Amino acid sequence: MMENNRSVLIIYTGGTIGMVNDPISGTLVPIDFRHISDQVPELRRFGFRLETVTFDPVIDSSEVTPEIWVRIARTIEENYEEFDGFVVLHGTDTMAYSASALSFMLQGLEKPVIFTGAQLPIGVLRTDGKENLITAIEIAAEQVDGVSVVPEVCIYFENRLLRGNRTIKYSAEHFNAFVSPNLSPLAEAGLQIRYNRNIIRYPTVRRPLSVSGKFDTGVSLLRLFPGIRQETVHAILGTSGLRGIILETYGTGNAPRNEWFLNELKSFISGGGIVLNVTQCQAGSVEMGLYETSAGLISAGVISGRDITTEAAVTKMMILLGTGLPAEKVSSLLSRPLCGEMS
Repeated sequence: MMENNRSVLIIYTGGTIGMVNDPISGTLVPIDFRHISDQVPELRRFGFRLETVTFDPVIDSSEVTPEIWVRIARTIEENYEEFDGFVVLHGTDTMAYSASALSFMLQGLEKPVIFTGAQLPIGVLRTDGKENLITAIEIAAEQVDGVSVVPEVCIYFENRLLRGNRTIKYSAEHFNAFVSPNLSPLAEAGLQIRYNRNIIRYPTVRRPLSVSGKFDTGVSLLRLFPGIRQETVHAILGTSGLRGIILETYGTGNAPRNEWFLNELKSFISGGGIVLNVTQCQAGSVEMGLYETSAGLISAGVISGRDITTEAAVTKMMILLGTGLPAEKVSSLLSRPLCGEMS
């Protein structure tokens, strides 16, 4: 049993983990998380204070928007002084986007914010939800000498704690649904929870928690593929209100050298648009200039995203554009790590 002076707030936004079978209708329905210990009686053995906040209505993760990210962040902000850590229960489909967004939004964070969920509902016999929830709570409460062991926004799933803004969902079927291709786990849970302290980020300057809650959704993805047409690229780059593009390129950041393609990018950038180059590969990094096929992107003014995930790139760009900073400053901030999202 852990010390009874610890406290964790569980924020249930929705998702598979919170479903049980309704004996009347036979369908899956959300449980009342005020009575979570009835579904997971093991939680009573922790010996510290657990409280819950449930979104009403609960949100399917495929319907998550920046407004939901703001709602989660504000819930944490409003309860920040009262709890030692936070567990966010969330659907898996957009969990990596939400965890990435929260990592940029929660400035001055010194406490754990652990996203978790499940591939099978908590009311199903073979659910992975119980272990995910129990261990996420334990990690959220873990302290040494009164200091949180993992003061970051993370995703805990199937024995591994991953930095939220380094994580992608790679499987719709397996219990180990998430991977962090370019950064080792922050912790691994076996008989004990072993923390990799050398890669956990700890604040160097202490400041009060603040929430950056303004987003500019004038962002789009442009994924390259062999045979992509000029009309397609032109239509995307010409979208009304578009301010930034995440360009998903081949390998280490390579793209066609077609004159029309580079001219489309140059025209967009010269008009004040921002283009961030990320790789389509799950692992690895953009290294612009390594091959001749990326040299044209440099001359066009495309920014290297190095080893950032698409999920982190999208949310980072939305937040930076929402600050109202000049395009040059936004480009500069996009090219360097702000909270461990790139090497």
